Amino acid sequence: MQRFTDLKVWQRSHALTLEMYRVTSSFPDHERFGLVSQLRRAASSVPTNIAEGSKRVRNQDYARFLNIAESSTAEVEYLVILVRDLGYIGPDVSVPLLREADEIARMLHALRTKVEQET
Repeated sequence: MQRFTDLKVWQRSHALTLEMYRVTSSFPDHERFGLVSQLRRAASSVPTNIAEGSKRVRNQDYARFLNIAESSTAEVEYLVILVRDLGYIGPDVSVPLLREADEIARMLHALRTKVEQET
Protein backbone atom coordinates (compact mmCIF):
# COMPACT_ATOMS: atom_id res chain seq x y z
CA MET A 1 0.00 0.00 0.00
CA GLN A 2 1.25 3.47 -0.80
CA ARG A 3 2.13 6.01 1.85
CA PHE A 4 -1.00 7.70 3.22
CA THR A 5 0.27 11.18 2.32
CA ASP A 6 0.27 10.10 -1.33
CA LEU A 7 -3.42 9.24 -1.25
CA LYS A 8 -5.61 11.91 -2.89
CA VAL A 9 -8.36 11.26 -0.35
CA TRP A 10 -5.95 11.95 2.51
CA GLN A 11 -4.68 15.13 0.81
CA ARG A 12 -8.20 16.42 0.27
CA SER A 13 -9.36 15.52 3.78
CA HIS A 14 -6.28 17.23 5.23
CA ALA A 15 -7.08 20.36 3.16
CA LEU A 16 -10.70 20.22 4.38
CA THR A 17 -9.46 20.02 7.97
CA LEU A 18 -7.29 23.10 7.45
CA GLU A 19 -10.29 24.90 5.95
CA MET A 20 -12.44 23.93 8.95
CA TYR A 21 -9.87 25.45 11.28
CA ARG A 22 -9.92 28.64 9.21
CA VAL A 23 -13.71 28.83 9.02
CA THR A 24 -14.31 28.10 12.70
CA SER A 25 -11.78 30.71 13.83
CA SER A 26 -14.46 33.38 13.29
CA PHE A 27 -17.20 31.60 15.26
CA PRO A 28 -18.51 33.21 18.46
CA ASP A 29 -16.37 32.73 21.56
CA HIS A 30 -19.15 30.85 23.34
CA GLU A 31 -18.84 28.09 20.71
CA ARG A 32 -15.11 27.54 21.31
CA PHE A 33 -15.69 24.43 23.43
CA GLY A 34 -18.84 23.43 21.57
CA LEU A 35 -19.25 23.51 17.83
CA VAL A 36 -15.74 24.79 17.08
CA SER A 37 -14.16 21.91 18.95
CA GLN A 38 -16.58 19.33 17.58
CA LEU A 39 -16.19 20.45 13.96
CA ARG A 40 -12.42 20.50 14.21
CA ARG A 41 -12.27 17.07 15.84
CA ALA A 42 -14.67 15.55 13.29
CA ALA A 43 -12.73 17.02 10.37
CA SER A 44 -9.33 16.00 11.69
CA SER A 45 -10.63 12.50 12.41
CA VAL A 46 -10.93 11.81 8.68
CA PRO A 47 -7.25 12.13 7.67
CA THR A 48 -6.17 10.76 11.06
CA ASN A 49 -8.08 7.51 10.54
CA ILE A 50 -6.83 7.19 6.97
CA ALA A 51 -3.26 7.54 8.26
CA GLU A 52 -3.70 5.18 11.19
CA GLY A 53 -5.49 2.55 9.14
CA SER A 54 -2.85 2.59 6.44
CA LYS A 55 -0.34 1.21 8.92
CA ARG A 56 -2.47 -1.75 9.93
CA VAL A 57 -1.14 -5.12 8.87
CA ARG A 58 -4.46 -6.61 7.80
CA ASN A 59 -6.61 -5.09 5.07
CA GLN A 60 -9.66 -5.86 7.19
CA ASP A 61 -8.33 -3.49 9.87
CA TYR A 62 -7.47 -0.83 7.29
CA ALA A 63 -11.01 -1.04 5.89
CA ARG A 64 -12.41 -0.57 9.42
CA PHE A 65 -10.43 2.66 9.86
CA LEU A 66 -11.57 3.85 6.44
CA ASN A 67 -15.15 3.21 7.55
CA ILE A 68 -14.54 5.28 10.68
CA ALA A 69 -13.23 8.06 8.41
CA GLU A 70 -16.44 7.77 6.36
CA SER A 71 -18.46 8.16 9.55
CA SER A 72 -16.49 11.24 10.52
CA THR A 73 -17.15 12.70 7.09
CA ALA A 74 -20.88 12.30 7.68
CA GLU A 75 -20.45 14.05 11.03
CA VAL A 76 -18.66 16.93 9.30
CA GLU A 77 -21.49 17.20 6.78
CA TYR A 78 -24.12 17.42 9.50
CA LEU A 79 -22.13 19.94 11.55
CA VAL A 80 -21.68 22.16 8.49
CA ILE A 81 -25.44 22.06 7.95
CA LEU A 82 -25.96 22.92 11.62
CA VAL A 83 -23.58 25.89 11.68
CA ARG A 84 -25.10 27.13 8.41
CA ASP A 85 -28.59 26.91 9.88
CA LEU A 86 -27.41 28.68 13.04
CA GLY A 87 -26.13 31.51 10.84
CA TYR A 88 -22.42 31.11 11.62
CA ILE A 89 -21.61 30.59 7.94
CA GLY A 90 -23.45 31.43 4.76
CA PRO A 91 -24.14 29.36 1.66
CA ASP A 92 -21.02 30.81 0.05
CA VAL A 93 -19.00 28.87 2.64
CA SER A 94 -21.28 25.91 3.36
CA VAL A 95 -21.95 24.80 -0.23
CA PRO A 96 -18.26 24.25 -1.15
CA LEU A 97 -17.62 22.56 2.22
CA LEU A 98 -20.56 20.20 1.75
CA ARG A 99 -19.51 19.41 -1.83
CA GLU A 100 -15.98 18.60 -0.71
CA ALA A 101 -17.17 16.45 2.19
CA ASP A 102 -19.43 14.54 -0.20
CA GLU A 103 -16.59 13.97 -2.65
CA ILE A 104 -14.28 12.80 0.15
CA ALA A 105 -17.01 10.40 1.31
CA ARG A 106 -17.25 8.97 -2.21
CA MET A 107 -13.47 8.59 -2.42
CA LEU A 108 -13.34 6.88 0.97
CA HIS A 109 -16.09 4.48 -0.02
CA ALA A 110 -14.25 3.55 -3.21
CA LEU A 111 -10.97 3.05 -1.35
CA ARG A 112 -12.62 0.98 1.38
CA THR A 113 -14.33 -1.20 -1.23
CA LYS A 114 -10.99 -1.75 -2.98
CA VAL A 115 -9.22 -2.59 0.28
CA GLU A 116 -11.99 -5.02 1.28
CA GLN A 117 -11.71 -6.81 -2.06
CA GLU A 118 -7.99 -7.33 -1.48
CA THR A 119 -8.69 -9.18 1.78
